[in-house]
Amino acid sequence: MRNPIVRDVFRRVFSLWLPAALCLSGLSAAAADAPGLEERLAKLEAAAKAAAAPAINTGDNAWLLVSTALVLMMTAPGLILFYGGLVRSKNVLSTMMHSLFLMALMSLLWVVYGYSMSFGEGNAFFGCPLQYFMLKGVGAAPNPDYAATIPHQTFMLFQMMFAIITPALITGAFAERIKFNGYVVFMILWATIVYFPLCHMVWGKGGFFNWALGGKIPVLDFAGGTVVHISSGVSALVFAFLLGRRLGYPREPMMPHNVVLSLIGTGLLWVGWFGFNAGSAVNAGSLASSAFAATHFAAAAAALGWAGMEWLLKGRPSVLGCASGMVAGLATITPASGFVTVPSALQIGLAAGVVCYLAVSKLKAKFGYDDSLDVFGVHGVGSTIGMLMLGLLANGDVNSAIVGTYLEAGKPVALVGGLAQLMNQAKGVLFTMALAATATFIIFKLVDAVIGLRVSEEEEVAGLDLTQHGEAAYNEYGAV
Repeated sequence: MRNPIVRDVFRRVFSLWLPAALCLSGLSAAAADAPGLEERLAKLEAAAKAAAAPAINTGDNAWLLVSTALVLMMTAPGLILFYGGLVRSKNVLSTMMHSLFLMALMSLLWVVYGYSMSFGEGNAFFGCPLQYFMLKGVGAAPNPDYAATIPHQTFMLFQMMFAIITPALITGAFAERIKFNGYVVFMILWATIVYFPLCHMVWGKGGFFNWALGGKIPVLDFAGGTVVHISSGVSALVFAFLLGRRLGYPREPMMPHNVVLSLIGTGLLWVGWFGFNAGSAVNAGSLASSAFAATHFAAAAAALGWAGMEWLLKGRPSVLGCASGMVAGLATITPASGFVTVPSALQIGLAAGVVCYLAVSKLKAKFGYDDSLDVFGVHGVGSTIGMLMLGLLANGDVNSAIVGTYLEAGKPVALVGGLAQLMNQAKGVLFTMALAATATFIIFKLVDAVIGLRVSEEEEVAGLDLTQHGEAAYNEYGAV
């Protein structure tokens, strides 16, 4: 290119072409690296789903985690101390072991199939045992059917604590006379046949009594009147009848060996019950506050009611009676705590104190059964009162969901207090009693025939601490 004119034209063309070429090359490379249409659509769909998914509310999650710990505290040390102080010193460790062991046993069952049977999708009576097998799919994302603002795992943990304490309540009926190996097998079968299905029926999606999630009969039970207290109370009564009385009962005095322990346990139960009832709101909103208030004032009224009955009939109120009244009030308000006003809670608590006292002091003596620690008189009778009074006192201003959530023939039906809801409550109570009594009878007979449930007379006289566990609670008795 010796010709200067040609060289100049070539230089100008090249100076224009090179940037354009480089630009086109960059665009081609970018296009090659850019995601395809399907990939971009998938990302948009994922973003849309993420935006539509319920957001975790850290306040709700914090409250439910605290409530979970409070409910566990009700079993240990609450129930352990309450029951442990009421038995004779030779049986205190065995009585405590009943509740302590269930904390581990029920947790294992819950992981394997208990949570699935309780809250998995299935039929009206139990969930599919395999849906959440080994807690598959139970993670950080919320389950909007049950709790839209907390991780599914938090909800699972909270409900597990109910599965722990419910069978633990039954242990008070057969304290001081049961074989430990038979007890373990009985509890596995009872949880599987009674607790998990009943939990699904009342609280699980599509459960027979679940008023909020497609149930057939709308039974109001905020925190476990049927699921926890009536089921355990009736099972305790049947078990006590079948197992028989303790040696010497009622001729010989069988005084509590340490009422102080029981009083400490009572206080821990009262505090833990705030997590039990107020936590059942599954959020940290106004409903939790309402349930918290109803729980406290019902317990206070029941304590006064029980103490007042003792004062009237015996001339003086006992410390243990006052404590028993507190527990009765807590059990009685449990199903109603999220549906009633404070004045209604006071009525329920006062009724609990009076009626449960009569059940423990009069009904038990009349029929002669040895319910060692009055599980039926306090929990079974108490929550039956609470369930039925709830049918008359349920208030839509306290819990607006009961006004328009339940549908009959596609139309909303208000589940507020009245004769109609009283009948619904009665159906739930009677079904729970029938299921618990029948299943307990069958399981008892089966386990007793295969393993045996009653210790020998020699073992009972020596005490279950030594004969079942080889230990003694207090040093003066030594150990074997």
